[in-house]
Amino acid sequence: MSSHPNNENAEPAQPERSGLSRRKLFGAAGVTAAVVGAAGVGALAGRASAAQPPNHLDTAVPFRGQHQAGIVTEAQDRMHFATFDVTTKSRDDVIKMLADWTEMAERMTQGEEAFPNGSIGQNPYSPPSDTGEALGLPPSQLTLTIGFGPSFFVKDGVDRFGIADKKPAELVDLPKFPNEKIDPARSGGDIVVQACANDPQVAVHAIRNLARIGFGTVAVRYSQLGFGRTSSTTRDQTTPRNLFGFKDGTANMRSDETDRLNKSVWVADGDGPAWLTGGTYLVARRIRMLIEQWDRTTLLEQERVIGRQKGSGAPMGLDDEFQELNFDLTNDKDEPLIDPVAHVRLASSKNLGGIEILRRGYNFTDGSDGFGHLDAGLFFIAFVRSPVTQFVPMQNAISRNDAMNEYVRPTSSAVFACPPGIPEGDKSTFWGSTLFD
Repeated sequence: MSSHPNNENAEPAQPERSGLSRRKLFGAAGVTAAVVGAAGVGALAGRASAAQPPNHLDTAVPFRGQHQAGIVTEAQDRMHFATFDVTTKSRDDVIKMLADWTEMAERMTQGEEAFPNGSIGQNPYSPPSDTGEALGLPPSQLTLTIGFGPSFFVKDGVDRFGIADKKPAELVDLPKFPNEKIDPARSGGDIVVQACANDPQVAVHAIRNLARIGFGTVAVRYSQLGFGRTSSTTRDQTTPRNLFGFKDGTANMRSDETDRLNKSVWVADGDGPAWLTGGTYLVARRIRMLIEQWDRTTLLEQERVIGRQKGSGAPMGLDDEFQELNFDLTNDKDEPLIDPVAHVRLASSKNLGGIEILRRGYNFTDGSDGFGHLDAGLFFIAFVRSPVTQFVPMQNAISRNDAMNEYVRPTSSAVFACPPGIPEGDKSTFWGSTLFD
């Protein structure tokens, strides 16, 4: 469905920082105990420690850099996506929370507790400053990425925190598209935090502690757990499969494709307000897949709908996954091998006048819908330089004619502006600090 050499966040590892790390605290025995105790989180997908080489758990992704981590960073296997509504009218409270969040985020991404000595050596009659479920677990390539929604700047016509003049013109709610059934309670939001890691418990721990510290200033609007990445952002990663069983994201941009990223992902100087230069826009869509209906569909029809072969991932009429789509190939009846309404045709940059997006989605399974059907699908995440000129035209193209529409139903929608990264050594800057200058 449908890196950057200069990006410090694209580096694979960073030397371990000083301080009390989760790993140092308990050692290998503690890791085993914590993993066993966390079996309930992401149980359907299994623990990442069983699916990934050890270095994917031990590695810490640099928090600081030109761009935020979690965008072109090597896509991890697990996600906890959460949006928040601001519940206070105090500008100072929002600023303080964002500064606290930044400090916590940096610590947690390096495998440390949310606060120094967060679970030990404290007053036993007070709640600990770290919830503790990630004690003993390594960094697991945790990344935390923040963004701000349209309502963070202006809500019901009110300039909430004196930053209405810094709202980007591009930052508007997505229009209504055909074939969607959007739940407002699971859409929008003032602030988003995307936590990605190779251990689901590490990702959940991060969101849980940010939400806990934000109590009184923000409240969770909705959240989504994801497993099994549905895209690759580096050349070392193989193409994953979505819940329809097809390889997903074959043509996705890679972290070393500087020109493509500069053209389609990073906000450039002059695109909008200065605070967003070097940042990007995050588009999120929860897309329910009608699994049972798809599973009763023939292989020939499935491949017609997608436009690729299910086994190899190659375009119809070709034999290698990474061969360029060829829309001119026909069968002996002079019919196109890639159907005119196949998903890959309609979503391709060829069909869209060169439009590309950076995809970073995840599979989800949220139990059943109460009628004997799985509530499962794709939590679609894309990063774009312009949601108005990139995502909206793409969605218009596929929402009207895509053969896949018979088997999917978007149920939530949101767009956020993600600021650039925080420079190394700059202790005065925090998430969103340039908004409040």
